[in-house]
Amino acid sequence: MAEEVYMDIPAVQNMSQQLGRVSEVLAQVNTVLEGLSMTLKTTAFIGLVGGYAVANFIDRMKPYIKEMSDKCAELSSDVRASVDAYERGDALGATRFY
Repeated sequence: MAEEVYMDIPAVQNMSQQLGRVSEVLAQVNTVLEGLSMTLKTTAFIGLVGGYAVANFIDRMKPYIKEMSDKCAELSSDVRASVDAYERGDALGATRFY
């Protein structure tokens, strides 16, 4: 007996949209952190050495936030592609999740 796959299309589309929003928020956070880092490095140059330590901490966090943003964007795209493939009846593996 063949197994059938069913999908709650609106729920999965909503999941894709939410992943896209998370990606956008993380990208904005990364941009803000970059600005903070530059500001703190400038103040450290003027003489506020504690700001330089915080800037280094921010610089260590930024790559991870960027990576999570990229992964959420990729997942959003993959989920959207899976919904499209499901709606077309493509069950051969044109997307990541089949």
